[in-house]
Amino acid sequence: MPVVSNGAGACESVYSIPMIYFQSGSETADLSSSDLRAGLFEALDRLGPRKRVLAIPPDFTRFPSRSGELTKGAYDYYGSALRDILPALGTHEAMTAVQIETMFPGVPPELFRVHDWRGGVKTIGTLNAALVSDLSGGVAAFDWPVQLDRLIVEGGHDLILSIGQVVPHEVMGMANYTKNLFVGCGGPESINKSHYIGALCGLENLMGVADTPPRRLLNHAWKAFASQLPVLWVQTVVAQDEKGALATRGLFISDDEEAFRLAADLSSRVNCTRLEEPIGKAVVYLDPSEFKSTWVGNKAIYRTRMALADGAELLVLAPGVSCFGEDHAFDDLIRKYGYRGTEATLAAVAEHEDLASSLAVAAHLIHGSSEGRFRITYCPGHLSKRDVESVGFGFRDLGEAMKAYDPGLLREGWNKLASGERIFFISNPALGLWASPRVTHAAEGQRGRGVS
Repeated sequence: MPVVSNGAGACESVYSIPMIYFQSGSETADLSSSDLRAGLFEALDRLGPRKRVLAIPPDFTRFPSRSGELTKGAYDYYGSALRDILPALGTHEAMTAVQIETMFPGVPPELFRVHDWRGGVKTIGTLNAALVSDLSGGVAAFDWPVQLDRLIVEGGHDLILSIGQVVPHEVMGMANYTKNLFVGCGGPESINKSHYIGALCGLENLMGVADTPPRRLLNHAWKAFASQLPVLWVQTVVAQDEKGALATRGLFISDDEEAFRLAADLSSRVNCTRLEEPIGKAVVYLDPSEFKSTWVGNKAIYRTRMALADGAELLVLAPGVSCFGEDHAFDDLIRKYGYRGTEATLAAVAEHEDLASSLAVAAHLIHGSSEGRFRITYCPGHLSKRDVESVGFGFRDLGEAMKAYDPGLLREGWNKLASGERIFFISNPALGLWASPRVTHAAEGQRGRGVS
């Protein structure tokens, strides 16, 4: 039976003295592939030999993270001792053979395992309702199970490499660290409830912040129930340079929170764009190789909402988008309830069991709504006008929109078109966060509206 934490006592880590194994980064750094490889090898040399290694990189939706190269470096270093690679899918679809080959070239495909978030997890503990209320600032008061993929818990590995990018995130504030395990490799109840807590806290209160209520929940779970796992955190910081090209600004490796703390500090400086004026019209492009659904593609909404003026338009160029939820059950729920705003979503949760039992979808619907403050126009490659408008978004034909706003001709940031229209262009919303201090929004979210 799982034990229950009331905040007392954590398991002793297998590492006697937590430490940084490698750190390199700055706002102007541009780490090359050889730099990343050398840094990883230096850390692994300091760690010492291992016989059974598990790597947990992100999936293809985090392709720019450089995690593919680092996983290949781990394979080159350990050879046959690297027994398993478990992409942190969360609720996403399993990676295809083409995606694996593209993101992890040279790594044997037979090493890859698929995270079954509904049926392949083990509950290793529970945070009780009183503790959850305390950690969440009172927005939620329910038990929260600590769930992990069985391979992590029962695989017998003597090293677990948790690899990923620290970047502003709509649920946790900053991505990675304990999120890579408890969300990326978590179970249905842990994912659903942690996402819902984030939504209740208010997305604008979280993004770009390292210490948030959802993060405190995950970090407490780690210390109480999982710190005995031999995890080494490998964290990158990736941003765009002044020409829009990717630049790896940092690599931090530790067996404790320090790598995340350093990476989050750097990310807040290189991934967060603070604008002097609000955006009246934003055009965001979603690379079709990375963005297949609004579940992922709505980063266009999350990452720009704090920069969009009241009454602004957000135009999303989405040539690869063919569905709403990558999970079929989630897709059905999004189609049923739509992006109607916080009030409508909370009412639906209270009234309908299907949504109440899928709180991650409820959180997503809240995150994906403009709350009526600005307009969202989707230009999808594979969804009909009827589909798009049925969930509450505006629709525009993709071909027409791409002709008017050709991503190949636009530069990052402000553009003045031949028509005289002034727009703000973003080529990849997953790489940053945009905000203006002059924007008004419902930043207090649902604080004080606790659920139990």
